[in-house]
Amino acid sequence: MDPLDRRLLDEFQRDLPLVPRPYLAMGEKLGIGEDEVILRLERLRLAGSVARIGAVVRPHAAGASTLAAMAVPPFRLDEVAALVSAYPQVNHNYQREHRLNLWFVVAAGSQAEVAAVLDGIARQSGLAVLDLPMLEDFHIDLGFGLSWT
Repeated sequence: MDPLDRRLLDEFQRDLPLVPRPYLAMGEKLGIGEDEVILRLERLRLAGSVARIGAVVRPHAAGASTLAAMAVPPFRLDEVAALVSAYPQVNHNYQREHRLNLWFVVAAGSQAEVAAVLDGIARQSGLAVLDLPMLEDFHIDLGFGLSWT
Protein backbone atom coordinates (compact mmCIF):
# COMPACT_ATOMS: atom_id res chain seq x y z
CA MET A 1 0.00 0.00 0.00
CA ASP A 2 1.55 3.26 -1.10
CA PRO A 3 0.99 6.79 0.26
CA LEU A 4 -1.74 7.48 -2.33
CA ASP A 5 -3.67 4.36 -1.25
CA ARG A 6 -3.40 5.56 2.34
CA ARG A 7 -4.74 9.00 1.41
CA LEU A 8 -7.59 7.36 -0.51
CA LEU A 9 -8.55 5.33 2.58
CA ASP A 10 -8.07 8.20 5.03
CA GLU A 11 -9.66 11.08 3.15
CA PHE A 12 -12.79 9.39 1.81
CA GLN A 13 -14.13 7.43 4.77
CA ARG A 14 -16.87 10.03 4.96
CA ASP A 15 -18.09 12.88 2.78
CA LEU A 16 -17.83 10.95 -0.47
CA PRO A 17 -18.51 13.53 -3.19
CA LEU A 18 -22.22 13.58 -4.06
CA VAL A 19 -21.73 14.28 -7.73
CA PRO A 20 -22.48 12.30 -10.90
CA ARG A 21 -18.83 11.13 -11.07
CA PRO A 22 -17.56 10.81 -7.49
CA TYR A 23 -14.40 8.91 -8.49
CA LEU A 24 -13.43 11.76 -10.81
CA ALA A 25 -13.86 14.26 -7.95
CA MET A 26 -11.82 12.02 -5.65
CA GLY A 27 -9.10 11.75 -8.28
CA GLU A 28 -8.99 15.52 -8.73
CA LYS A 29 -8.39 15.93 -5.00
CA LEU A 30 -5.68 13.26 -5.05
CA GLY A 31 -4.07 14.43 -8.30
CA ILE A 32 -4.88 11.25 -10.25
CA GLY A 33 -7.42 10.20 -12.85
CA GLU A 34 -10.84 8.68 -12.29
CA ASP A 35 -9.76 5.32 -13.75
CA GLU A 36 -6.82 5.12 -11.35
CA VAL A 37 -9.11 5.77 -8.36
CA ILE A 38 -11.37 2.93 -9.48
CA LEU A 39 -8.41 0.58 -10.06
CA ARG A 40 -6.89 1.41 -6.68
CA LEU A 41 -10.18 0.86 -4.86
CA GLU A 42 -10.69 -2.46 -6.60
CA ARG A 43 -7.15 -3.56 -5.71
CA LEU A 44 -7.72 -2.51 -2.08
CA ARG A 45 -11.03 -4.40 -2.07
CA LEU A 46 -9.41 -7.56 -3.42
CA ALA A 47 -6.65 -7.25 -0.80
CA GLY A 48 -9.28 -7.02 1.96
CA SER A 49 -8.46 -3.41 2.89
CA VAL A 50 -11.85 -2.15 1.67
CA ALA A 51 -15.05 -4.10 2.22
CA ARG A 52 -17.58 -1.70 0.79
CA ILE A 53 -17.88 1.66 -0.96
CA GLY A 54 -21.23 3.36 -0.74
CA ALA A 55 -23.53 5.62 1.12
CA VAL A 56 -24.72 5.03 4.65
CA VAL A 57 -28.37 5.99 4.84
CA ARG A 58 -30.28 6.69 8.05
CA PRO A 59 -32.10 3.48 9.01
CA HIS A 60 -35.56 3.17 7.45
CA ALA A 61 -35.15 6.40 5.45
CA ALA A 62 -35.00 4.25 2.33
CA GLY A 63 -36.18 0.69 2.67
CA ALA A 64 -35.88 -1.37 5.83
CA SER A 65 -33.11 -2.87 7.94
CA THR A 66 -32.46 -4.86 11.08
CA LEU A 67 -29.68 -6.13 13.28
CA ALA A 68 -29.64 -9.90 13.65
CA ALA A 69 -27.73 -12.39 15.78
CA MET A 70 -27.19 -16.13 15.78
CA ALA A 71 -25.77 -18.71 18.17
CA VAL A 72 -23.44 -20.63 15.87
CA PRO A 73 -21.44 -23.66 16.98
CA PRO A 74 -17.77 -22.58 16.84
CA PHE A 75 -16.86 -25.29 14.34
CA ARG A 76 -19.49 -23.87 11.92
CA LEU A 77 -18.72 -20.17 12.38
CA ASP A 78 -16.74 -19.67 9.14
CA GLU A 79 -19.31 -21.66 7.14
CA VAL A 80 -22.31 -19.76 8.50
CA ALA A 81 -20.55 -16.37 8.25
CA ALA A 82 -19.84 -17.10 4.57
CA LEU A 83 -23.49 -18.07 4.03
CA VAL A 84 -24.65 -14.82 5.68
CA SER A 85 -22.15 -12.73 3.69
CA ALA A 86 -23.36 -14.26 0.42
CA TYR A 87 -26.63 -12.35 0.74
CA PRO A 88 -26.28 -8.97 -1.01
CA GLN A 89 -28.63 -7.45 1.58
CA VAL A 90 -26.07 -8.15 4.33
CA ASN A 91 -23.56 -5.32 4.46
CA HIS A 92 -21.35 -6.77 7.20
CA ASN A 93 -21.17 -9.45 9.84
CA TYR A 94 -18.92 -9.95 12.82
CA GLN A 95 -18.09 -12.41 15.56
CA ARG A 96 -18.73 -11.60 19.21
CA GLU A 97 -17.65 -13.39 22.36
CA HIS A 98 -21.10 -14.34 23.55
CA ARG A 99 -23.57 -17.18 23.17
CA LEU A 100 -24.94 -15.14 20.27
CA ASN A 101 -21.61 -15.10 18.48
CA LEU A 102 -22.48 -14.02 14.92
CA TRP A 103 -24.07 -10.60 14.37
CA PHE A 104 -25.02 -8.95 11.09
CA VAL A 105 -27.07 -6.14 9.55
CA VAL A 106 -29.63 -6.74 6.82
CA ALA A 107 -30.79 -3.80 4.67
CA ALA A 108 -33.37 -4.28 1.94
CA GLY A 109 -36.08 -2.50 -0.01
CA SER A 110 -38.87 -3.55 2.35
CA GLN A 111 -39.55 -5.20 5.68
CA ALA A 112 -40.86 -8.23 3.80
CA GLU A 113 -37.51 -8.59 1.99
CA VAL A 114 -35.62 -8.29 5.30
CA ALA A 115 -37.82 -11.05 6.73
CA ALA A 116 -37.22 -13.21 3.65
CA VAL A 117 -33.44 -12.85 4.05
CA LEU A 118 -33.60 -13.79 7.73
CA ASP A 119 -35.82 -16.77 6.91
CA GLY A 120 -33.46 -17.85 4.13
CA ILE A 121 -30.44 -17.70 6.42
CA ALA A 122 -32.27 -19.70 9.09
CA ARG A 123 -33.45 -22.28 6.56
CA GLN A 124 -30.04 -22.66 4.89
CA SER A 125 -28.06 -22.80 8.14
CA GLY A 126 -30.56 -24.79 10.18
CA LEU A 127 -30.02 -22.27 12.99
CA ALA A 128 -32.34 -19.74 14.59
CA VAL A 129 -31.87 -16.08 13.65
CA LEU A 130 -32.73 -13.49 16.27
CA ASP A 131 -34.20 -10.33 14.69
CA LEU A 132 -33.26 -7.21 16.70
CA PRO A 133 -35.07 -4.31 15.03
CA MET A 134 -34.03 -0.80 15.95
CA LEU A 135 -36.23 0.90 18.53
CA GLU A 136 -34.29 4.17 18.76
CA ASP A 137 -31.54 5.46 16.49
CA PHE A 138 -28.21 6.95 17.53
CA HIS A 139 -25.63 8.45 15.20
CA ILE A 140 -22.23 6.80 15.52
CA ASP A 141 -19.52 8.11 13.22
CA LEU A 142 -17.63 5.04 12.02
CA GLY A 143 -14.94 7.03 10.22
CA PHE A 144 -11.65 7.24 12.03
CA GLY A 145 -8.10 8.32 11.36
CA LEU A 146 -5.92 5.44 10.30
CA SER A 147 -2.45 5.17 11.78
CA TRP A 148 0.21 3.95 9.41
CA THR A 149 3.35 2.27 10.69
